[in-house]
Amino acid sequence: MSGKDHYYNKAKQQGYRARSAYKLKQLDREVDLLTDGMTVVDLGAAPGGWMQVAAEEVGARGRVVGVDLQRIDYLDGYDAEVETVKGDMTDEDTRDDIKRAAGPGGVDIVVSDMAPNMTGEYSLDHARSVYLARQAFETAQEVLKEGGHFVAKVFDGQDFRGFVDDVEEEFNYVRVMSPDASRESSSELYVVAKSKLDAPVSEGDVLDVEIVGEGDEGDGIAKVDGYTLFVSDASEGDEVTVEVEDVKPNFGFASVREE
Repeated sequence: MSGKDHYYNKAKQQGYRARSAYKLKQLDREVDLLTDGMTVVDLGAAPGGWMQVAAEEVGARGRVVGVDLQRIDYLDGYDAEVETVKGDMTDEDTRDDIKRAAGPGGVDIVVSDMAPNMTGEYSLDHARSVYLARQAFETAQEVLKEGGHFVAKVFDGQDFRGFVDDVEEEFNYVRVMSPDASRESSSELYVVAKSKLDAPVSEGDVLDVEIVGEGDEGDGIAKVDGYTLFVSDASEGDEVTVEVEDVKPNFGFASVREE
């Protein structure tokens, strides 16, 4: 197509700043990511194509915060409240700016279409993409409210599965997707995670609990504000002091603390 592909031309015709806008549109259409009134943080947002899509979907009650080292030209013609943060999202000061811009209520979704500067050495480009995705993931963990969503682009490769595994520990639903708008030659994949859960306990917490049941593996089950703790070496009816050892979104593991 004269050196330009279908989505490039479509973006020009429909007023989007980048062909990548259609990737977010397709992800949203498939798994319903963006809804009216959401607060969205877009990491690596320049030139603003994903911000445009987000602003369309969240509407007048919504808010979109775009973050990038590069300048993002003002978005005109959208009802949503739009703000940009200029900085490196791996810096603590920039993360503080993101939190301030997003507001005290937390963020509904963090999206990242960041990619490293390409070297042509695939293993290096893959590793850098995973690094950026992990930085986005850490930012999402800091700013997302309970039930929030996360999207990040990663190049496929040896470290991809490990990243997905870590995301799966923090969200109820995780899916790996490849939008039609991605170029056929691209190895990019999108990790889409929905419904972040915040556990009411943390690793190292010491709690007094009652064992109210038994799990399939024989561990005792305790409940903390509706959250399930599997307690080793405990039986139903025991009242014990436990130390939390591992925390997942839906359940955790603890052991009886020796007196």
